[in-house]
Amino acid sequence: MARATTRLVGLDVARCLALLGMVATHILASRGPAGEETVSHLVAGGRASALFAVLAGVTLALGSGGRTPYRGRPLGVAAAGLAARAVLVALLGLWLGELDSGIAIILTYYGVLFLLGLPFLPLRARALAVLAGVWLVLAPLVSHWLRPELPARRFENASFDQLGEPGLLASELLVTGYYPVLTWLTYLLAGMALGRSDLGRRTVQAGVLAGGLVLAAGAALLSELLTQDRFSERLLDQVRTDSFGTTPTGSRLEWLLVSAPHSGTPFDLAQTTGSALAVIGLCLLLLGLLPPLPARVVAVVFGAGTMTLTLYSLHVWMRTEGVSLPEQPDAMVIHVVVLGTIGALFVLAGLRGPLEVLVGLPGRLLRRLS
Repeated sequence: MARATTRLVGLDVARCLALLGMVATHILASRGPAGEETVSHLVAGGRASALFAVLAGVTLALGSGGRTPYRGRPLGVAAAGLAARAVLVALLGLWLGELDSGIAIILTYYGVLFLLGLPFLPLRARALAVLAGVWLVLAPLVSHWLRPELPARRFENASFDQLGEPGLLASELLVTGYYPVLTWLTYLLAGMALGRSDLGRRTVQAGVLAGGLVLAAGAALLSELLTQDRFSERLLDQVRTDSFGTTPTGSRLEWLLVSAPHSGTPFDLAQTTGSALAVIGLCLLLLGLLPPLPARVVAVVFGAGTMTLTLYSLHVWMRTEGVSLPEQPDAMVIHVVVLGTIGALFVLAGLRGPLEVLVGLPGRLLRRLS
């Protein structure tokens, strides 16, 4: 198997894990019978969606030149295609937001995130990595100061109805929502830095794995040391499972020291970015060590990672009131079987997901016309 193919399969495996992790957080309980955090929440809570966003940055980089960013006309064509893709993904998110699924839909934020990443396309890996580090620290501070001045958020998904209130919609997508783009741009920049690297080299893969583990563990440990005398254990435990994209509005600055999932603090961003990098590095490293035949088997088994947009949308539909599924954990098994089977069949048939084909159409047309 060629290095480039191995690299892409490793990324698809990571995408599949991100998809299944998000499905688990939507279906499985975050608390056990005694009130303790469940394993699924400890493993996937906040991390699966962060992995999804970091991989979006990798996609953005690979679609605009990979290690060597496009310049001139090729860059403009790539940027236009990616912008069209972002708009279509955001519109799909608005449509899914109309469904009564009980899920915080990520796709509208995801589309806006793609659009805000376009100005950074000319940058190389080192500049993007530095910028991601700076953004990780500064964006939560800016968010903390901005949120008291913004309209109170509504705990509803962005939908077409909110287009009539563009100010409120922009406020929620950028700052106050469940996946606030202002802070989540950290993930995209980190992923773009990764996509601008030589991901086919084992030393790079091992470095990404090791660096991610150090960043994740270091952020969690430092946050624990800094918060243990400032907050009660009961309050910290509540924040770990009840954050909705931000720390409490108008709260004291010390809240930025916590590392709770979806709290949007520097420590949350560092921990989840680190875990995402570690997963990607591990997937790339393991796939690179496999002979061609086993690697092909892995590509089929984790084929859902090639069509996450389609399967995420299917997952949302499967969680709506009109679809009859058993309660968790049986619903999780059904999702894994359905999503995994569809992904495997599409890979075996050499097909792309229908929504992936749709959102990629403008880019393909632009490349042909150029």
